Amino acid sequence: MSAPDPRPLAGITVVDLTRILAGPYCTLVLANLGARVIKVEQPGFGDFARGIGPFVGGKSLYFAALNYDKESIALDLKREADRALFDELLGAADVLVENFRPGAMARLGYAWDTVHARWPRLVYGAASGFGQTGPLRTRPAYDMVVQAMGGVLSLTGPRGGPPARVGISIGDIAAGLFLAVGIQSALVKRARTGEGSLVDVAMLDCQLAILENALTAHLATGVVPGPLGTRHPNIAPFQVFEAGDGERLVICAGHDDVFERVCAALGAPGLAADPRFRTTDSRRMHVDALESELVTLLRARSAAEWLRILGEANVPCAPVNTVADAVRMPQVAARHMVVEIDDPKIGRLGVAGNPIKMSGVPERESRRPPPDLDADRAAILARLRRG
Repeated sequence: MSAPDPRPLAGITVVDLTRILAGPYCTLVLANLGARVIKVEQPGFGDFARGIGPFVGGKSLYFAALNYDKESIALDLKREADRALFDELLGAADVLVENFRPGAMARLGYAWDTVHARWPRLVYGAASGFGQTGPLRTRPAYDMVVQAMGGVLSLTGPRGGPPARVGISIGDIAAGLFLAVGIQSALVKRARTGEGSLVDVAMLDCQLAILENALTAHLATGVVPGPLGTRHPNIAPFQVFEAGDGERLVICAGHDDVFERVCAALGAPGLAADPRFRTTDSRRMHVDALESELVTLLRARSAAEWLRILGEANVPCAPVNTVADAVRMPQVAARHMVVEIDDPKIGRLGVAGNPIKMSGVPERESRRPPPDLDADRAAILARLRRG
């Protein structure tokens, strides 16, 4: 007899109606935590992400990165027979997740009120561009739309330059993470009350939620923040610098004592006593002068030499890695943050590991490959019949 799954969501079944990124990212988090995720897809083409390249062995790597460890069944919710199967799935599930525009599920007959009346214990997670309420609720949205509307684009890019998109889809990913947190909170609430909840997450809301102090500082002072390149708006030095060999490194001095160590490591201990740079706030106010001083000092050695010296001085610092550098770091390997899956079409598929490490939950030896469309129909239906 096999040992029980120690992951915290083992035994939880998720019916996943999501597509592209925000919703699938949420359900991937739930799958990594042990949930059984049944991906319900449109017959014929499935999740639109299946058509997004690049492709290996005819299979989308975009889709694969977000949908391993899930099962797939194709159902047309406009057909009566498929609706009956979908109803059976909901009756056996703990969670339903969808990321359609508000109103789409109601047109299919699966609005929250309807679902809750039929399956009162079911947790219903909904991600959309603007949420289930408000004047923009029915508008379409993509990552770039909410990055722009939420102010993130205005904070990103070079000083004095045009706005820039964050290099990953932070609009979708933030929404997926908040939705996963909300769903798990609703499961905790259900354990106490016996009732499921609607978890309504808007991509735009999530962009406001991750603005950090930019939102609060603006509301308190009226100052409109703008892009600062790699600088931190309140702390200095806290940015990318160029060393004498032209390579770049990051130096972050979050406290006065760290700044003193930076100055000593760079061979200029007296710089920490300069009235312009003595405190965190004075360095913020004289950041241009401070940057000029540090740029001059850093020309004396290569980035690798400075990283060694600063590291020995216990200064937070880092090389500016490419993705190729990052995925091959020994620290990444030690934390199992790149894992491989045997996929029958792709071959050895490398994906990001689970960043949530928990006591009593060992790293998994194997994972399910991303499913072909409708690949798990027989197994899903057999399990439904067994109850």
